[in-house]
Amino acid sequence: MVDLPLHGGTAPYWLVKRMKNLAHAIFELVIDEYGVDGAIKKLADPLWFQSLSCALAYDWHSSGTTTVVCGVLKSVIDPEEFGIGLAGGKGKASRNTLSDIDTIGEKLRLSGEKIDELKYASRISAKVDNACIQDGYQLYHHSMVISEHGEWAVIQQGMNPSNRYARRYHWLSSSVNKYDEEPHQGIVGILHEHVLDMTAKGSKGCRGMSADLAKTRPGELERLYKELGGRKKVIMEGQRTLLDFDNLSNLGSPVRVEDERSRESIYRLPKRVNWDALRVAYDKQPENYEQFLCIRGVGPATVRALALISELIYGEPPSWRDPVKFSFAFGGKDGVPYPVDKRTMDETTEILSSAVKEAKARVKI
Repeated sequence: MVDLPLHGGTAPYWLVKRMKNLAHAIFELVIDEYGVDGAIKKLADPLWFQSLSCALAYDWHSSGTTTVVCGVLKSVIDPEEFGIGLAGGKGKASRNTLSDIDTIGEKLRLSGEKIDELKYASRISAKVDNACIQDGYQLYHHSMVISEHGEWAVIQQGMNPSNRYARRYHWLSSSVNKYDEEPHQGIVGILHEHVLDMTAKGSKGCRGMSADLAKTRPGELERLYKELGGRKKVIMEGQRTLLDFDNLSNLGSPVRVEDERSRESIYRLPKRVNWDALRVAYDKQPENYEQFLCIRGVGPATVRALALISELIYGEPPSWRDPVKFSFAFGGKDGVPYPVDKRTMDETTEILSSAVKEAKARVKI
């Protein structure tokens, strides 16, 4: 497992310049060896990406391994040269993802239908990691890597200001069967005890019930929600009794809760629910959970509210298990585990570049 503590500051110019040169040489070699889709697959691998950041002489476990490395790759990987391109980035750059996809799609000669698919993948992956996995990390970085064949990977990162750590989420198009069920190639970060994970296979029943609830009249949902918030006993015909929150241990939740503080954390009701979004959901009558997620205004609070109603009233619990999964070359910018060896880094870049040129020359012969 890789930790990603939040580190401030910026990468120095002398290092970024070398990172760009080395990254260009590495990806010439990777694409020559594995092709464009192979390069996408490697970037979607959390540990390969982490190793790449180490090879580029950035911090071995800093939050900056994501933002700086993706920024460097975006600046040196020209779609017309490499057959792949990077959209989005950190902060304001992430909000340009859709226009970046248009630009890359045009350079790679992708169809309008494929570009629309890429935009949807970008939006839904961000929605899933922000709303369906409630781990306390707010997304602030979103990068999408696109190949000339229309394959893609998403590398996005969230931060938790309270514990001063980041968490990185990796997606790969060829591995996504359903956007709302275990779609990740991997998630990197520190492990937490209780996380609402609506993407888990164990949350399938809860997702289905939530989608059904989204088609219920908003007034009825508000009534159910207020009953939960008021800690009243709710008896539904054909359902078991919901005891008040002082006796949550009798609810039959799959999670073992050892103390009152943990109970309150798990079953914490959102202070605000977007009832307007649920009115839109009622009008649209989504066929499944993914369609529900795509409704504008559906966010973490709405997802959590329906998940709690599904579990505490209808007996369809979500998963509360954290889905997080998971060599230094030239040193790191902060001297960990040792200062950057500039000479070796430059020599390695030259060796890789020469190797690629020689390999291409042999192919022509």
